[in-house]
Amino acid sequence: MLLDHCLATPGRHQVLFLGAPDALLARFRQAGVQCQVCNGLGEVLRVVSAQRGARPLLNSHNFKGLLFGWLAATVWRLPLVTTQHGFTPRSRKQRFYTWLSLQLCRTPTVTTVVCVAQSIARIHRQAGVAASKIQVIPNGLPEPVGAGAPQERVQAHGHSARTDHWLAGYVGRLSSEKGPDLFLDALIPLCQRQPHVHAVMLGEGPERTVLQARIDAAGLGERITLPGFQHDMQAWMQRLDALVISSRTEGTPMILLEAMQDGVPVVAFGVGGIPDVIEHGRSGLLAAPLAVEELGAHLHALLDDPQQAEELVARARQTQRERHHLPTLAQHWALVYRGATQEVVA
Repeated sequence: MLLDHCLATPGRHQVLFLGAPDALLARFRQAGVQCQVCNGLGEVLRVVSAQRGARPLLNSHNFKGLLFGWLAATVWRLPLVTTQHGFTPRSRKQRFYTWLSLQLCRTPTVTTVVCVAQSIARIHRQAGVAASKIQVIPNGLPEPVGAGAPQERVQAHGHSARTDHWLAGYVGRLSSEKGPDLFLDALIPLCQRQPHVHAVMLGEGPERTVLQARIDAAGLGERITLPGFQHDMQAWMQRLDALVISSRTEGTPMILLEAMQDGVPVVAFGVGGIPDVIEHGRSGLLAAPLAVEELGAHLHALLDDPQQAEELVARARQTQRERHHLPTLAQHWALVYRGATQEVVA
């Protein structure tokens, strides 16, 4: 998401990572985006200090980025925009981080708070962040590679072209906030009732061992698999008959937009920014938060009605193109950056 943002939004971007794998750094550098890893606050301050004469605009992401960016912007009176992707306050520490993040956003140092969903904007308004500094710019996708590629993918998609089995997918970290256990709550009974249903859970995380034990105990080790983290999501999108988003909390997940662009029907809990993107019954199927039986019923509906799946796919692609098109959203970001810079100068 951040790399696409840098490539689409006008300006010269430099990314400071607070820890990042070499493969991620290589992707940014190969794309021509300057980046480096900063090991701690001191290094961030040194890098920003060396460039403060040029009056750079800071754009922070996530709690630590906001905290470090706020300190640098306060010391050198630089403009600071923060991008808020959502909160996962499931522990005392996370609740403190959420509270502190909201308090920092109330200060004059933060010129603009960009929320990726209306639900996140509401949290900020309720915490006393001035409505005048809050903007909602959803996540978006660049143009797909290869003209006509999405249409070709949906015509060859499994729910219409394959008869041997039907594949539901989970994509994300195997940790509580993403709800991998809830995915199994819905898929294990469905697999037990429908022999041709299979499932795949793509990602790594602390719950992997427990999830695998549940799958094995249900006797579904060959039909519900955990291949781990994947680099080539495009290949998996070609195979999925439904993407299931079983998260307990979300912002606007990029995998949701990717599924919409790639012609994969989406079944999800209506949490966070997901209802801002998906209209139930038109561009996807939404269940009430944590309503596992309803989630499973929606999957069963897709199984029984392939025509509905095709109609959802067509409307979802139109929604993604109209509302989550990165080249269009980048124009809004350019206005945010320009306004933040002018505000500090004034």
